[in-house]
Amino acid sequence: MEKIWENEYVYTTAYYSVVILCIVLFLAVFELVTKYKNWEEIKNGNISVAMATGGKIFGISNVFRHSIIHNDSLLMMIGWGVYGFVLLLLGYFIFEFLTPGFKIDEEIENDNRAVGLLAMIISIGLSFVIGAGIS
Repeated sequence: MEKIWENEYVYTTAYYSVVILCIVLFLAVFELVTKYKNWEEIKNGNISVAMATGGKIFGISNVFRHSIIHNDSLLMMIGWGVYGFVLLLLGYFIFEFLTPGFKIDEEIENDNRAVGLLAMIISIGLSFVIGAGIS
């Protein structure tokens, strides 16, 4: 069994598959914490939701990128990825808290592109900070 993990194609496929499953799971969690239906809004052409969701996907992927680079085992990679996701989720709640003048979810649902863009940039920016801390 050790030999199979030495094959770079198997190694890459395993990590890729796990990351895809984690992205789907984490997006489902984001779907639960937002007040709007991400994929329904995107289907209806809501650019703000698309930007915010794209930022989340990029953020999660970037955290896993750093996790893969810095960890030799699949379990450690998953552990750091989950930890990074929790920090991204926390960042989402902090963003909401720091803007008491309006509700982030409502603005994004109403296709306020400035808020959608800012949400995307926050997700991407935090993912770089989280990734830098992964060891």
